[in-house]
Amino acid sequence: MIGLLVLEDGTVFQGKGFGYEGKKAGEVVFNTSMTGYQQILTDPSYCGQIVVMTYALIGNYGVNREDMEAVCSYANGFVVHQLCTEPNNWRAYGKLEEFLVDQQVIGLQGVDTRALTLHLRRHGTLRGIVAAGDYSPEELLLQLHNLAPGENCPVAKVSTAKPYVLPGGPLKMVVMDFGVKQNILRWFQKNGCKLIVVPFDAPAEQIMDYRPDGIILSNGPGDPENIRHVTKTVSAVLEKVPVLGVCLGHQLLGLTLGGKTYKLPFGHRGGNHPVKDLKTGRVFMTAQNHGYALEANSLPGDETEISHISLFDGTVEGIRHRKLPVFSVQFHPEGAPGPQDSEYIFRQFLDAVKLRRAIQQVAG
Repeated sequence: MIGLLVLEDGTVFQGKGFGYEGKKAGEVVFNTSMTGYQQILTDPSYCGQIVVMTYALIGNYGVNREDMEAVCSYANGFVVHQLCTEPNNWRAYGKLEEFLVDQQVIGLQGVDTRALTLHLRRHGTLRGIVAAGDYSPEELLLQLHNLAPGENCPVAKVSTAKPYVLPGGPLKMVVMDFGVKQNILRWFQKNGCKLIVVPFDAPAEQIMDYRPDGIILSNGPGDPENIRHVTKTVSAVLEKVPVLGVCLGHQLLGLTLGGKTYKLPFGHRGGNHPVKDLKTGRVFMTAQNHGYALEANSLPGDETEISHISLFDGTVEGIRHRKLPVFSVQFHPEGAPGPQDSEYIFRQFLDAVKLRRAIQQVAG
């Protein structure tokens, strides 16, 4: 089956289609992880995007039931250099191409992904249309130019429609679901937390009615400016309970505290991004997936300090409130896929939650 990827600037990459047959458009992004393609495909933060894997061989361990980060894949396309059609792993229950068919994701193999990645790094992230079937580059480019820019609020597509509870230990956390990864939920459950997951637009009154010990602002897709109204909710809870932001949640916390965001040329996506903790001076390898960042100079210094920076480009990777137990990171402490060096962020948040709870108990 012939496959094509046509970028908005007219560049065409040809390969062989696999997985779902048809055509889909989206922002074309690349991920530098060597493993973890199933977690990447099911990360809601890739909603509506066409994901390019820079590692050459993909599919060698198939797919399994344990590595899902959501109930389904929200990606539109998946581009690889070489597809392994005979996977071998004791956990595997199927092949990658079968998974893409089931998830309605269009796959493209046999592509020079190195050249494609260099093109995106040189020209910035581009929209594209990936097709598997009998299509010409000319008709695909015309259709791409005639399409609307994309979903204004992909968060609404990936967020839970109604609250649900995940049982756990004595600590009660409310998770504002902007497209939360399952490994974030699993980590807090394993570490003594009962989780109440609420829709992204849940009002502050509803959140506080649960009497949470802490609030987690999750990861998610898209431009944080598209859901700026959520900052009113975040602002209303900041002085009441400890708050942790992850990825999109980090950007929303930055907006709430008076900062601004901007779109990166080609984003940070992969499992090998070095981040420096400015308090300790230690460098951690992190997992990342974001296309926007906080403007360092926009953050009010009287209330907020930058806690982490990227050693790739110096962008803001973490912030902390100077007076309140409120902080956030741009990277993913839970890894998945990627290193787990930065799990200490989650532990610091739990420590802040436990301290506040102990103070409240002493106070009566």
